[in-house]
Amino acid sequence: LEEAAFQLQQIFRIDISIALNILGVESMRAGHSRVAFTCFKLAADRGYSKGQFNVGLCYEHGRGTEKDLEKAGFYYCQAASSCHPMAQYRYARLLLQHSPGNDWDRHHKAVTLLEQAAVAGITEAQAYLGVFYLRGLQPQEKRGVKYLLLAANSGDAQSRYHVGVCYEQGLGVQQNLAEALRHYRQSAAAGNRQARERLQA
Repeated sequence: LEEAAFQLQQIFRIDISIALNILGVESMRAGHSRVAFTCFKLAADRGYSKGQFNVGLCYEHGRGTEKDLEKAGFYYCQAASSCHPMAQYRYARLLLQHSPGNDWDRHHKAVTLLEQAAVAGITEAQAYLGVFYLRGLQPQEKRGVKYLLLAANSGDAQSRYHVGVCYEQGLGVQQNLAEALRHYRQSAAAGNRQARERLQA
């Protein structure tokens, strides 16, 4: 009986959190960012990962509250620990962009989170990792192309352009100008200005 009561409490807690988060989303759409932030915060404080992610977004962009990257990171971290893929991506970006250059632990944690988000299908994480591996301090070109192709195949025109560059210059793949042209054309057709300029050149 105690177990059943506990399960009911958990269900009730989750339902309230979902409702608060939905109310927050609707409030944000209606332009009531302060109300939205309050709803997200209540859902987040109940341990709901979508609420935690939305609080992180509010703090990162200063919507409904003061902009605070440290607090954004805190809430992204909470959501990421519940395997929220977009939170993993955004937390990893904060770690890479706002951490000391020599902090290896934070760097390693960020890359791990990016890879988890990329595997979960987050196109932004795939694109970020692709460029990261191509241009990092210790480039891993084949790995970079792999992630760029994942992002390109998810419709990211910028990643498609980068794949074209890889084929043109032989980065992580065998140099192949016909393949480079194919990727540039696809990227240009999707509206990428750099790809159009490359084709004209």
